[in-house]
Formats: sequence, structure tokens, C-alpha cells
Amino acid sequence: MFHYTLNTTSKDTKGRRGTIATAHGEIETPVFMPVGTQATVKAMTPEELKSLGATIILGNAYHLYLRPGHELVRELGGLHRFMHWDRALLTDSGGYQLMSLADLRHKSTEEGITFQSHLDGGAQHFISPEVSIAIQEALGSDIMMVFDECTPHPADETTARTSMELSLRWAARSRAARTSANALFGIVQGGMFPHLRREYIERLVGLSDSSVSRVTVHGSRSFDGYSIGGLSVGEPAEMMYEMTEVCTALLPQDKPRYLMGVGTPENILEAIDCGVDMFDCVLPTRNARNGYLFTHHGDVKIMQARYTADPRPLDESCRCYTCANYSRAYLHHLAKCNEILASRLNTLHNLQFYLDLLDSARSALDEGNFSEFKRKIITQRKEQSHV
Repeated sequence: MFHYTLNTTSKDTKGRRGTIATAHGEIETPVFMPVGTQATVKAMTPEELKSLGATIILGNAYHLYLRPGHELVRELGGLHRFMHWDRALLTDSGGYQLMSLADLRHKSTEEGITFQSHLDGGAQHFISPEVSIAIQEALGSDIMMVFDECTPHPADETTARTSMELSLRWAARSRAARTSANALFGIVQGGMFPHLRREYIERLVGLSDSSVSRVTVHGSRSFDGYSIGGLSVGEPAEMMYEMTEVCTALLPQDKPRYLMGVGTPENILEAIDCGVDMFDCVLPTRNARNGYLFTHHGDVKIMQARYTADPRPLDESCRCYTCANYSRAYLHHLAKCNEILASRLNTLHNLQFYLDLLDSARSALDEGNFSEFKRKIITQRKEQSHV
């Protein structure tokens, strides 16, 4: 049921417009995917997400494996039914979480990773490429990720190459382990070394005669899309853009490209300019819970005293429920009182901002003026910050 159609390419950038067809609906790209790590986008109901315009959200194999357990989710009808979401779902493989929770890793070998749960530090667990794919197939996501080792930053070239080679072997095993019709994306690693990322892509898509390429070509069908991993891990923004452009220059034109874990509105617009189609990030939801709000006029830290008696909406150009009904003064009051409603209203706004930003970016690509649109948004947010 998975199919990607490249509809148009930008005249003045590397940006592209496309459509992804899945068993749970179509996704217009470029697209932002709200993060629902534990089978929920924090503070939001599925109906609210739909009203904001979300067509695809994320779940995470690592977290759902630990709690409530992927087999339980399978028994209850799969992740879509479990969380009452009838649109598309993407699951991360768990590789990034096992990198970020390195203190709980007991052992990383060719076979996989042995670790303790971050929930209680109790019994040992083991995830390999085969186990990760089995978890994701049990969850029933529309798009799965290969199991990989996310290279930490900073890393020297030797470390990055060793990690890259392991991820290539794991990608081959992930592809061979797939038994369902779920789409599967390869993940590009290689650290901050352009030549490693170029080599990785050539081998991952089967453009060279490496042993890994021979294994993957004669495994199950080719990857349905490609993710750019190992970025937004502490490197400067300009380095992230450089590595992104290195990757998009080589990745197949007829497959979607997903930049994992990115990022700010400015990051996303720059990456669209590089030819990226899909994005996810916890920033809009996490920042909302901490009173950090995105607007067309810069970022608002609603806890600041300047908003105590401010009667204006967060963003007069925003169409969200929060901006239509509540003042900055009220949002400031809720945040100071640590009310649950603050998290809900702030999250509604931030997600609406992100989803509308991507909707406007798609329109700009259709109209052939994305460069001007990007410049206007970035300049406006910078010049009017903290109004």
C-alpha cells in the first residue's frame, strides 16, 4: 500500500512536493510528524491532532517494547487501534534511544544491544535488527525504520566508520527480517564526514559492489524511503545543513527523504531547501510544556513577567483554538499556576504553528517562490523576536 509520488520540484531550490500513499491515508510532503513516543502525542487527543491537520505521527519501538509491550499491542489490534489513530504511523527502531541512554547499555555487539530498562533498571533486555523489526511489525506501523547505531557527536573518523559499517550490516539484516508489507526506510549514518556519508549511501542503495550491497539486493524488496540519521546531536546548524545536502544530493529522487529529529522552524525550512520531505521533532510539544511558544514574530517565553497583563493572543496570524480564545495574560497565569490546561493550550498552538508552517511551505513550493517564503519567515521571526 506504500507509494511515493514526486509531484513537483522547486524552480529556485532543491525543495520538492510529493505525496506518500499508505494504507491509512495520503501524506502531502514536505510534512511535519508530531511525536507520540509512547502511543500518545502528549496532551493531545487524536481528534485534536486531526483538527490541526496532522496526517502522520510517530511512535517508538524501544518505549513501546518496554511498556506496554509490543505483543500486547498486537493482541489488542495493533497500534492504530490501541491509540485510536486511523491515519498513518511511523515507528523509530529504538537505535537512537539506546545511544542516548548509553549508561544503561551493558553490551553492544555484532548481534545487537543488551541493556537495562530506563524505567526500573531491572532485568536485562536485548534488541537486534531482527527483534526491532519484529517489534515494529507487531505494532503495525505504516513505516518502519531499520535498526542502526546512531553515531554520537563528536566522533573521530575511525569511530564514525566503525559505527557506519555496523549500521550497514544491521540495515541488511533489518531488510532481510521483514515479513510484512509495512514500508521500511534505510537510515544514513557516517557522522560529520561527507565522504563517509557518500560511501554509506552508495552502499545502502546498492550503487556499489560492496558485500553489504550484495546482501541487501538479494534480501527482501528495496527500501521504500531513506532517513538521514545522526544529525541534530549537538553539531552546529551549518554542519547539519552541510551533511543534509551531502545526503540529499545522492539519495534516490523517487523515494521520500526523512531528516530524523529536526528541528526548529528555521532548521526545517533550510532542510526543505536541501530536498528533505519528512520531519519529526519533540520541540513543539516539549517546549510547549515548558512555556516556550513559537510564533511568526519570534519565540515567546510565556512565564516572563512582561506577559502578566498582555491582552493579545500569542500570534494574531495563527488560526489555532488557543489564539482564537485566550490572551497571553491568561496563558501566563496558567503557566505560573502550573495548570494542566497550560500544557494543552500551549501544545495546541505549537503544533498548529508547525503544521501550518509546513502547509505554507508546500504552497510556496507549488507556486515556485519557496526561497522568498523561507527568507521572509526566518527574517520575520528573527527581527521581531520576543515581541
